[in-house]
Amino acid sequence: MARNIRVEQLIQTPVEKQQIELVERKGIGHPDSISDGLAEAVSRALCKEYIEKCGVVLHHNTDETQIVAGRSHPKFGGGEILQPIYILLVGRATKEFEGVELATESIALKAARDYLKNTVVNLDQDKDVILDCKLGTGSSDLRDVFRRDRIPVANDTSFGVGHAPFSELENIVYNAERQLITDLKPKIPGIGEDIKVMGLRDGDDITLTTCCGMVGRHVDDLDHYINIKEEMKTYLEDVSSRYTERNVEVQINTADDLKTGSVFLTVTGTSAEMGDDGSVGRGNRCNGLITPNRPMSMEATSGKNPINHIGKIYNLLSTQMAKDIVKEVPDVHDIYIRLLSQIGKPIDQPLVASAQIIPEDGTSFSKVKAEAEAVMDDWLSNVTKITDMVVKGELDTF
Repeated sequence: MARNIRVEQLIQTPVEKQQIELVERKGIGHPDSISDGLAEAVSRALCKEYIEKCGVVLHHNTDETQIVAGRSHPKFGGGEILQPIYILLVGRATKEFEGVELATESIALKAARDYLKNTVVNLDQDKDVILDCKLGTGSSDLRDVFRRDRIPVANDTSFGVGHAPFSELENIVYNAERQLITDLKPKIPGIGEDIKVMGLRDGDDITLTTCCGMVGRHVDDLDHYINIKEEMKTYLEDVSSRYTERNVEVQINTADDLKTGSVFLTVTGTSAEMGDDGSVGRGNRCNGLITPNRPMSMEATSGKNPINHIGKIYNLLSTQMAKDIVKEVPDVHDIYIRLLSQIGKPIDQPLVASAQIIPEDGTSFSKVKAEAEAVMDDWLSNVTKITDMVVKGELDTF
């Protein structure tokens, strides 16, 4: 059956040439990102258990994780949690299949603990957090939907959106937080995981506003705190220079009042300890960014099942399609992919698979169009590859 693939030329100013561009990333320790990470970790753990015990991924959705902030008293050289963070793992999971009982809650709790241990390293799980799990029962009647020998049908009438390539500002914002965590934090343990990066490009001037919760036990005093900020500033200026020749100004923790000593200090490295709640889907899209200059889907990706949940599959798929088209098709300046499903219809046959392309100047659009269509059709022909990539942990969802 021929697929409804539509590729059109987009007459629009490319993002890089627009006067104002905004890009945001909520780091892995932000309460919303912690919610995303926990939801996805639980889903992947359930997928692994289902495959091992039943030979197939069963119906589940764990995309309703909620974080209720605690209270804390941070201080230089230490601090304490006064009221623990409360985390509720919420969703649906298949708990029995063809006579096999599955310990879904135990699996979910272990996956969540492992994720927290590896993500928020200064969080003491014995006293800083209460971890609760309430998984309802998924429907075992969906076994035909989840069979490996057929293309799954869409769980909803919904859409996914993706774009490529990243602009200079998108690359800076995406990599700034990630490299602070993986490269600079091991050298400066006072840097917490709760890092939010907001990028503004006004013409050729970029302002990078970074908010980082410092870890009190690793910060001796106010002078030490100021020194860490200066080291972060210098580091982020270097990171930015790898992606742009534009002027970049880096500002860190702009709400600090050094005269009164009011600074962004934490006990654990996340603001979830002191008033910031978190929910799945309120932060980064599946490409790791929040990009108001680009089309976006508002649907959460993390925690949804990777078999037939369009909110997950089509957002990841559209993003991979866009990346591959930019990689394989010359002379594409910008591309936007939109995939629309119909509930009950096979996921390899979307109601429409739309590509909007801004070609490079002087490019023959007819050639670009045909090559883009081929990439899109190939992905749809192998749509279950997305499921395999998710289960193996090869795709980020936030």
